Amino acid sequence: MAVTMAEISKLRTMTGAGMMDCKSALAEAGNDFEKAIEIIRKKGQALAAKRSDREAFEGCVLAANNGGFAAIIALKCETDFVAKNADFIALTQSILDVIMAQKPASIEEIQGLKIGAQTIQELITERIGVTGEKMELDFYEFVNGGTTTAYIHPGNKLATLVAFAEEGVDAQVARDVAMQAAAMNPISLDRSSVPAKVIETELEVGREKAREEGKPENMLEKIAEGRLNKFYQESTLVEQAFIKDNKITVAAYLKANGATATAFKRVTLNQE
Repeated sequence: MAVTMAEISKLRTMTGAGMMDCKSALAEAGNDFEKAIEIIRKKGQALAAKRSDREAFEGCVLAANNGGFAAIIALKCETDFVAKNADFIALTQSILDVIMAQKPASIEEIQGLKIGAQTIQELITERIGVTGEKMELDFYEFVNGGTTTAYIHPGNKLATLVAFAEEGVDAQVARDVAMQAAAMNPISLDRSSVPAKVIETELEVGREKAREEGKPENMLEKIAEGRLNKFYQESTLVEQAFIKDNKITVAAYLKANGATATAFKRVTLNQE
């Protein structure tokens, strides 16, 4: 039975698969659309299995906020060409839309959520069949607060979230802090939330540098503490110099605008 261009176009619209894949699936299925769709899905599953050991370093990172909830999701792939594809970005956005509506707790939960009749994992597997590349969800982060904000850096490879204790925080103030987190890559919100292991490492590095400089042993701890304070100023969000006015800290900027940051998340696929 011949396959017409109209039938191929219809199946392509339904699945997003390539023209030749649609033609082949329709021919194999005897122009039965349900069977053809199943063939395309199985092809995606087979390709997913074959590519499971590949590395997916590229992808699309998107974020959104709605009142007291904000989330970031990264859908990863193998090449920048696929990452920039409109259908790939649209799939990532549709996943984020479901996340914003249902507020899942984990990637595993996301995979089982549905868009239409299919689970998100089924849609990703189907997309693997279209592109021939490994794809996977990664880096799901979310925050809750009185106010939240989300920032996506141009290029869809970097995004940040910030939560604030207060409701109704000025949108520009919130965005400024999210952009600060994107640009300055803090490791923690404040010094109290820096992991103990990181603190001990910084202190040991400070002591060792002081020894190399020939400082007396009885001065090493004080010198290390001083260097740790500098680390806090450079590496914690609220103690960093504010990028729009380096004469003040982010904490001072927030205080002047009646806001208190309570959490932030930063996700990037860029090499840093």
